[in-house]
Amino acid sequence: MTKKYAFLIPAITLVLAACGGGGNKSEQLEKLKQEKVKYNEEIDKKIAALEKEVGVKDTLQKMKDVTVTAITDTIFQHYIDVQGSVDARENVNVSARVPGVITSILVREGQAVRQGQTLAQVDDQVLRANMAELRTQLELANTLFEKQKNLWSQKIGSEVQYLNAKNQKESLEKKMATLQDQQAQTRIIAPISGTVDAVIAKVGDNAAPGAPAFRVVNANNLKVTANVAEAYAGLLKSGDEVILSFPDINREIRSTIGFASRTIDPLSRTIKIEVPLKPDAGLRPNMIARIRIVDYTAKNAVVIPVSVIQYTSGKPYVMVAQNANGKMVAQRKTIDLGRTYNDKAEVRSGLASGDKVITTGFQGLNDNDLIKL
Repeated sequence: MTKKYAFLIPAITLVLAACGGGGNKSEQLEKLKQEKVKYNEEIDKKIAALEKEVGVKDTLQKMKDVTVTAITDTIFQHYIDVQGSVDARENVNVSARVPGVITSILVREGQAVRQGQTLAQVDDQVLRANMAELRTQLELANTLFEKQKNLWSQKIGSEVQYLNAKNQKESLEKKMATLQDQQAQTRIIAPISGTVDAVIAKVGDNAAPGAPAFRVVNANNLKVTANVAEAYAGLLKSGDEVILSFPDINREIRSTIGFASRTIDPLSRTIKIEVPLKPDAGLRPNMIARIRIVDYTAKNAVVIPVSVIQYTSGKPYVMVAQNANGKMVAQRKTIDLGRTYNDKAEVRSGLASGDKVITTGFQGLNDNDLIKL
C-alpha cells in the first residue's frame, strides 16, 4: 500500500467504531456509504494536487540550461595569412669604386648623411703627385698657347705652330680631367640620403669594389615583403586590402598591396608581394610582420562560432531556441556553410537575423526538448 492511501485506515477505523454501537444495520450501512463517498472526494482532490506537483517537478527536471546568442547581420571577411618582414626600399651596402688602402673614415654609425657625401677616403697620394706634375705642364702649355695665339692673330709665325700649341694645351687638359675623375673615385660616397646603419671598414683596411664598407638605410621609405603560395596567385593583385600586424611592438596597420609579382618563383613556388609603409619611428628593417590579405568580403552576412556547428549524415546544423506554446524548446536548423576563418563561419542559408543560436548546452539536445535560458 502506497503512502498516499495510508491516511484512509484510521479514518475508516473511526467510522466503523462509531457505527459499532448497535442500531439499525441498514442505517449503519447507509452512513458508511456516505462516509466512503465523502472520503473518496477528498482523496481524489489530494491525488490530483500531488500529481500536478509531481508533473511540474518532472518538467523542470527535464529542462536543460543553455546559453543563446542572437544572430545579427555583420561583415564577414576571409583572409590569407602569410608571414613577411619589414624591408627598406633604400638599404644600400656601400663599397669603394677603386682598390686601395683606406686612409680616413669620415662618418660614424647613426649619423645622417646626404646623397653624394663622402664617407671615407682611399689613398690617392700617387694621383695627387701626378696631378701636381701635370698641373705644372698645363700652366706652361697655356702660356705657350696664349703667346702663339697672339702671334697668329698678328699673322706672325705659321699656323702649324699655333695648332701644335693648342693641341698640347687641350691634351694636357684632358689628362687633368681624367686624373680628377680617378681621384674622385678614391672617395667612398653615399649613393642615397639616409642614416649610416653600419661602419664596416676601418682605417688601414684594403678597400675593393664589391666589398661592403658601409651600410646606409633610408628608414623613411619602408615596405613589407612576403612570399605567397602560388595557389593564391590568381587571387592577389595590387590594391588589395591587407592588415599588417607587428607582434614585437603590438601594433596593427591597414594598408594595400603595392606590388604583386606576375611571375612564380620556380624553386619556392611562390609569388612576391610588397606592401608600402608610411614613415614610422617604431618600425625597423627585418622586423617580423604578419600579413592578412583580404580575399573575400560578404556584407550583411550571418556569422556564427564554428564550435556550435554539428553534423548529421555529413550535413551541418545548429540548435536554436524557439518559443512553442509559451515554452522554450530547442529546434534543429540545417544550414549551408560559406567560408570559415579562425573561429567564425559564414552561414549562407538556414539562419536569419534574430534567430537565437544555442552556444552552450547544445550537446545532446533534440527537437522540441525543453530548455531554460
